[in-house]
Amino acid sequence: MISSKANPKIKNLIRLQKAGERRSQNRVLVEGRREIERALLSGWEADTLFYCPEIAREQWPSLRRHINPACVLEEVERKVFAHVAYREGSDGLLAVFEPRYLHLDEIQLSSNPLIVVLESVEKPGNLGAILRTTDAAGVDAVIVCDPATDLFNPNTIRSSLGCVFGQQLVAAESPSVITWLRSRAIRIYCTALTASIPYLDADFRQPSAIVMGAEASGLSEIWLRASDQNLLIPMRGVADSLNVSVSTAIVVFEALRQRR
Repeated sequence: MISSKANPKIKNLIRLQKAGERRSQNRVLVEGRREIERALLSGWEADTLFYCPEIAREQWPSLRRHINPACVLEEVERKVFAHVAYREGSDGLLAVFEPRYLHLDEIQLSSNPLIVVLESVEKPGNLGAILRTTDAAGVDAVIVCDPATDLFNPNTIRSSLGCVFGQQLVAAESPSVITWLRSRAIRIYCTALTASIPYLDADFRQPSAIVMGAEASGLSEIWLRASDQNLLIPMRGVADSLNVSVSTAIVVFEALRQRR
């Protein structure tokens, strides 16, 4: 059992809490039984799983049957686990995975695809919340137009409740994404305040991509030029916008309603 904070493996877990170190080591940290289990059931394989028997006694048996035999299991004392846990109310389980990245040309589309495109995601929590929505709606893929985005930030994983692992999630540059959409005859709907129609008036029954921009700055000019139709969500109060995850949910589920 690991009983010292000076243990090299514990020190490395602390380093992996930084995005640059995760990129350097090509690793992802996943904390919590639900999130770890969803990663495993989605085909991800854990390198190492750290668990605190005192905390994880109820969670551990159900998780253990999903773990690859090659995964290294490390028991950790409670005080040491508290040192590496990055969320409050931890259930005593923390795993290290090698990430699985998908490219645009690897996306598998349904016969009538529905895509969500996000430009300049500002907060990992927003990305995670959007991934919960797209998982619930059965969206074909989520494309993040910022290749530097940390798709598997611990806060993204947590706020998505592990839904990040079971979806087709891609980071790519905007020009490549626009070309990819055009080549597949997927209509581009951009959320914007100019030259727009209410989202309820759009026809989402055909192959569609719903493009969402940053709350502060909106979409860049490259997307506004590529748009087949701009959409807006009418606002009846003093606020002029909604949180991007809320806006995404509203438009995505209208598309779903039209396709029922």
